[in-house]
Amino acid sequence: MKVAVYFATGYEEIEALAVVDVLRRGNIEVSMVGVNSKTVVSARGISINMDTTLDELNHDEIDMMVLPGGVPGVINLESSEKLMSELKSFKEKGKWLAAICAAPSILGNQGLLVGEKATCYPNYESKLIGCEHVDERVVVSGKIVTGKGAGTAIDFALKILEVLESKEVADKVRKSMIA
Repeated sequence: MKVAVYFATGYEEIEALAVVDVLRRGNIEVSMVGVNSKTVVSARGISINMDTTLDELNHDEIDMMVLPGGVPGVINLESSEKLMSELKSFKEKGKWLAAICAAPSILGNQGLLVGEKATCYPNYESKLIGCEHVDERVVVSGKIVTGKGAGTAIDFALKILEVLESKEVADKVRKSMIA
């Protein structure tokens, strides 16, 4: 399995890097993808070097797209027409999508949550267009995983690992992390 985690200027560090870390512990191949460049600065001024960029990535090789939250990261993610096109293509192909914190609002704005259940950071519920908001830490609905916020990032990442690999693999990683 191959996962792409998308980073735009202003991303939320915990939400993005917890997913990368947990999935790599579970032996998932993860690409950190810079939406606009190979070095991306977080909401708190931390610069991270990416594995690749959106323009370089071959999405045919990816099994899941993951969107972290953060402001203005979410705004910057959604402003990428190419990224929005890839999200829609993934949904059409029945591939996995995941988003945490404010990022589920992107899926809602793009019409990708219609008929699904989802969670998100408080005050973003109105942007979950066409879906049922569920006030839980992590929600799986169809081929979409959503998480509520930075404090749920480990649970969110472990749930992604569970749906892509197995509960046993996720439990093994959870135990090794004392989570």
